[in-house]
Amino acid sequence: MDILTEPLFLSRLQFALTIMFHMLFPTLTIGLGFYLVVVEAFWLATKEEIYYRMYRFWARIFAINFGVGVVSGIVMEFQFGTNWSRFATITANVFSPLLYYEVMVAFFLEAGFLSIMLFGWKRVRPGVHFLATCMVSAGSILSAFWILAGNSWMQTPSGFTMSNGKFMVTNFWEAIFNPSFPITFSHMLIASFETSVFAVAGISAFFLLRGSYVPFSRRSMGMALIMAALFAPLQVFLGDVNGRAVASSQPAKLAAIEAHWETNIRGGAPLHLFAIPDMERETNFAQISVPDGLSMLITHTLEGRVQGLKEFPRGDRPNSLVLFWNFRVMAGIGFVFLFVMVWAGILRLRGNLFENRLFLRALIFIQPLGWLATETGWVTTEVGRQPWLVYNLVRTPDGLSPIPAASAIWSLALFIVIFIVVGSSYFYYIFTMLKGGPDLTGPIPHVERPAGMRSFGSSSSPGEEG
Repeated sequence: MDILTEPLFLSRLQFALTIMFHMLFPTLTIGLGFYLVVVEAFWLATKEEIYYRMYRFWARIFAINFGVGVVSGIVMEFQFGTNWSRFATITANVFSPLLYYEVMVAFFLEAGFLSIMLFGWKRVRPGVHFLATCMVSAGSILSAFWILAGNSWMQTPSGFTMSNGKFMVTNFWEAIFNPSFPITFSHMLIASFETSVFAVAGISAFFLLRGSYVPFSRRSMGMALIMAALFAPLQVFLGDVNGRAVASSQPAKLAAIEAHWETNIRGGAPLHLFAIPDMERETNFAQISVPDGLSMLITHTLEGRVQGLKEFPRGDRPNSLVLFWNFRVMAGIGFVFLFVMVWAGILRLRGNLFENRLFLRALIFIQPLGWLATETGWVTTEVGRQPWLVYNLVRTPDGLSPIPAASAIWSLALFIVIFIVVGSSYFYYIFTMLKGGPDLTGPIPHVERPAGMRSFGSSSSPGEEG
């Protein structure tokens, strides 16, 4: 096949596979870290044993994800030196500080406090342990902050000048807080929170359907759904804000996402619910549209002007077919989560939230959708930036290393083998841990409970942790 002789295609495929594999794990650690902060806060405030049991169980899942996330993330950054050395040279003055800050945050905050969080229950005071949990959660969020600052800068570069073919930073504040960063970071952060709480809810629903660990699972699922009730509508709102920001800063990307070919001169632009975009013929097949719908979404008016893809040279257009469907999968999942939360609210009012078996099965079914939305959202963001590495300034082929196709094939094959081994090991340990369930009988740290408060589970006895 010709594509197997093209270093550009192979290098893009390798980077895409690497980052799509890697992002599965930080997505969960970012959200689950925040969930653990909330659970430990309840443990310290109420001294109810169930919160300690919840913390220890979900912290084990967090630890496994954290470890795999670090391993898979290290190889990603090496590709800047192997496959994308020209890009690294051109943008070193921008990217090196951002990646340096990300590594500093990840290792000093996350790795530094993780050992206290996992093994420090009887070695440090409760307040210090809670501080460690907060620092690990903050570290994971700040790690995402620096990575997304760099990625957003590639989408909407600012705070720089060009000198001898290289980007020179003139204002780091403008470079970091570039036009697309605030909404991109917010959107990704809430996506991580949303993915994590629906993962907790889905696992808890599985236990409830089996009749296992019922009080534990009810409390875990209840807390997760309360958080999801906040995150689901917020994410839909942020999606709308993000769409209008893309229309302003990257109109070609928005036109490709919406398969919108002609700029509307009179009347509003239609919103295509279904279409098969044809890049060669510059048209859509079998489209189903809502009149004026796109103008309403983007400009909040019925006749707002939206640039069509034909206004941009063919060589500057991202792939509409890929963007159209990836975006709709992502957005559709957001509305599925919103619908599930409305359903949960109705069941809660009826008093059968934890007993409705159809709802519990639905939570198990939708559990992986958060990761799917994150992956399709990333494809939408990155494919929408093409054919540019740095939007409107550096084309993707200009950042490629001068390497032969054989080298790219060799490293790609090696990475795939590593991902299969690491991924298989991850799922083995996760399923083994889930099969074992939470520890409901082991000793807990000594706490002074308010008078009359019962411990969680009749078989457990408070005492010093072993």
